[in-house]
Amino acid sequence: MTTIYLVRHGQASFGKSNYDELSQNGEAQATLLGRYFKDILKEQPYVVAGTMQRHLQTAQGALKESFPETTIHTDAGWNEFNHQQVFAQYEPRFKQPELLKADVAKEANPRAYLAKIFEGAITRWTDGEFHHEYDESWPDFKQRVETALQKLCDELAQTKPRYAVVFTSGGVISVAVGKIMELSINHTFALNWAIANTSLTTLRLVGNQPQLLSLNEHHFIKAVNPDLLTWI
Repeated sequence: MTTIYLVRHGQASFGKSNYDELSQNGEAQATLLGRYFKDILKEQPYVVAGTMQRHLQTAQGALKESFPETTIHTDAGWNEFNHQQVFAQYEPRFKQPELLKADVAKEANPRAYLAKIFEGAITRWTDGEFHHEYDESWPDFKQRVETALQKLCDELAQTKPRYAVVFTSGGVISVAVGKIMELSINHTFALNWAIANTSLTTLRLVGNQPQLLSLNEHHFIKAVNPDLLTWI
């Protein structure tokens, strides 16, 4: 029976012109993840990553510590939605990511402020009235992720590896879990906001159907260096 680990990428570069690269914290998180994989995976996994730079950097950093000879298969179906466009359509000022970062930094509770912005932006994106204003609408993103998940499960049901690891993003993981658990849009994106960088969400494959075993495991970071825990 195959166990699938969905990995959210390490901390990226929030507020910079190029968000899509790991920060120093993100690189350290990937290293800890790789060392944890070395402890819990008894054989080389089948590995898939989205095509975003932060997905590939996280995969490379983790596998360097555990299974350096493993091939990384890429699939754009596991890519995140365009969160910068989603923020910018909600508030045009945020077309400049540094302005969002500056606004967040001025708040007494930055995480709560960003959560409020995120909720408003996601509500607009998922509202059917505005689908045409986005390069990828909410229904298209949801369908893309669900298709990528089923495609992987079908493949794994045929090849039957002991482990599979997918390096992806929080929104993708939330949609995958939402599909399995039949969650509403609001509950799906509540998960998104809670998923820590480089955390593990674990699925078990039964036939060609995924079952949820665990969500957002990040104790391997907390036990070593709690200061490395990030959600943004």
